[in-house]
Amino acid sequence: MSKEELKKEHVPENSSMAKDYEEMKELGKQMENQRTNEELKDWDKRPGTVQHEIEEEKEKEKD
Repeated sequence: MSKEELKKEHVPENSSMAKDYEEMKELGKQMENQRTNEELKDWDKRPGTVQHEIEEEKEKEKD
C-alpha cells in the first residue's frame, strides 16, 4: 500500500505513536524520570532484561 492509498483515519495495528498531545506529555514525563544505563551501572544494576535474568538465576541457586 502506497502513501497515496493510506487514508487520513488509518490507524496502524502496532508501532503507533502517541494518540494525542496529553499522552505525548505523559510519555515525556516517564522518559525524564527513566534512569540511564550509566546510572544503572553506578547502582550495580544492568539495563534491560539481563538484570532480571541474573536475579532469577541467583534465586534458583538459593533454592
